[in-house]
Amino acid sequence: MARQRRRPGSDSPPGDRGARRQFGAAFVLLVGFSGAMMAVQGGASVTMIGLTTVGGLLAGGALVWYLFWIAG
Repeated sequence: MARQRRRPGSDSPPGDRGARRQFGAAFVLLVGFSGAMMAVQGGASVTMIGLTTVGGLLAGGALVWYLFWIAG
């Protein structure tokens, strides 16, 4: 008999969902601000630093979405 795969988000306790949200938010911020720090170290203008931060936040959000999507 085949085992059914358990979906982590479906019947997990509420604390687990909160932890997943916190992990996702921290990951998005880490990716976004790491892009900004690279721009600062490269001597970019303030406009470019802002654009890099926004781009990093968008990329981090896409990565977290993909991670949660493949994890189930």
